[in-house]
Amino acid sequence: MFGIFYWICIFLGYILILPILIILTILKPKYRQSIPARFFLYKNIKFNGEVWIHACSLGEINSLQSFIDKIDSKIIISTITNTGYERAKYLFGDKNNIQICYLPFEIFIPFILPKTIKKLIVLEAELWYMLFHCSKKRAAKTILLNARISSKSFPKYKKSMWFYKKIFKNIEKILCQQETDKEKLEILGAKNIEVIGNIKALIKPIITKKIDKFDCIVAASTHQGEEELIINSFLNAKKDKNYTLLVAPRHPERFERVWEMIKTYPIKSARYSQNGLDSSYEVILIDKLGELINIYSIADCVILGGSFVKLGGHNPFECAFFNTKLISGIHIFNQYALFDLIEGYKITQSKELQNILSSMDKLSNTKIIKHKLDLMLDSLRKIYE
Repeated sequence: MFGIFYWICIFLGYILILPILIILTILKPKYRQSIPARFFLYKNIKFNGEVWIHACSLGEINSLQSFIDKIDSKIIISTITNTGYERAKYLFGDKNNIQICYLPFEIFIPFILPKTIKKLIVLEAELWYMLFHCSKKRAAKTILLNARISSKSFPKYKKSMWFYKKIFKNIEKILCQQETDKEKLEILGAKNIEVIGNIKALIKPIITKKIDKFDCIVAASTHQGEEELIINSFLNAKKDKNYTLLVAPRHPERFERVWEMIKTYPIKSARYSQNGLDSSYEVILIDKLGELINIYSIADCVILGGSFVKLGGHNPFECAFFNTKLISGIHIFNQYALFDLIEGYKITQSKELQNILSSMDKLSNTKIIKHKLDLMLDSLRKIYE
């Protein structure tokens, strides 16, 4: 009964937001593909498969590589972001048994969900009621994989606890990242939970281009406010050291803004897209996507962004794979599970970053704790056996 009531409510909401959706499609280039596909089913696929996997972000799509080849069935991969969709196409677009689509808005789920579906796998915190409810109605096994709830977002979940309890009634198995995630999920009404860690750690970074080694520090996946902090700390700490700072903003739409800011400094600077990597520059803006792994392979030290502002941090595992020195801010609440799999990193307050860089040679190199990965692989078998 609740399912019908919920569908009617979101249908009425859909009617109300139609003008906004149309305006966003016209005015915002980043929505011109996803909104028509999700909210109007325009150029979306014919939904046909036995296993439906839903993942939101680029990182979640990447993590599918850890198990998707072991599923011997017709698979649908859905996502809601342009970057996630393009990454899924890149990784899995040539697989005959895999369809890739934008997740349709919930009002369409009862009508497009395949009758042949046997398993639904949803990653992290993509708790779409109709997707779980309809899959359960079709007797599919429902799994929430790599589940997490950050301390920052948990109070918002608790305010709607009655609703999340209804969602979790439709989820048979939950594999979460940490004990703290398990505790929060249980409060929200989840059952049958197992802690396995963050499966993003199972993806081996692949170098796509060899880069000649030179002395460099990488400011990786930075956000507004972090670039200035890191550049100032770097320049004040540099003294007679010949390191080059490579600044890689998280979002490409910020490349121009960050470049304008870099140009205000009286230093020799360049853009990677125009000048490549040249150690004669003090600061280089990495203004091309898909280069971080290649750059990590030569980095002496990585300063990981998203952690000096309250965004929860970014994936530290890719840096640790190359045994770089790793510095992070204190705001890593979205990445605790991955930090738990490595050792040798340095967490610091913003005001201490300059001092840390001044004595960077004293920092340890990061290492992966291998036995924890082996335990995760054993647990992951549950979703494809």
